[in-house]
Amino acid sequence: MGVIDPDTEFGARVERRLREDVIGWLVTVSADGTPQPNPVWFVWDGETALIYSIPDQAKLRNIERNPQISLHLDSGSGGDDIVILTGSAAVDPAAPPVDQNRPYVEKYGDEIKRIGFAGAAKMAEKYAVAIRFTPRKVRGF
Repeated sequence: MGVIDPDTEFGARVERRLREDVIGWLVTVSADGTPQPNPVWFVWDGETALIYSIPDQAKLRNIERNPQISLHLDSGSGGDDIVILTGSAAVDPAAPPVDQNRPYVEKYGDEIKRIGFAGAAKMAEKYAVAIRFTPRKVRGF
């Protein structure tokens, strides 16, 4: 079994949010040790989150230098429903490109068009680096 226990109330909520939430906050660490949060889109496969990035971004250099990262989900409007996952990330050259990742396109198809891409194939040209995040711990309330 993974780090998330879907048989508990909290674990079931975390699994649901990982499938349904649109934005997560990927937190890497810069060379000088400063946390670097970035809002990202992600797709959850039950064990890992897949995130796409534009090549040559600071988050990629940060992950290469220190793969220990966290993924935070937005809280509820009252500051509740907190989910924080910590673990490791790496570039995943075996991951499909954006336009060939059906769950990703189903989740973000409307958003891809909203931000100005003609479709997932155009987004795949720009967001060409896949990052695979594997959580080791989950906490929240």
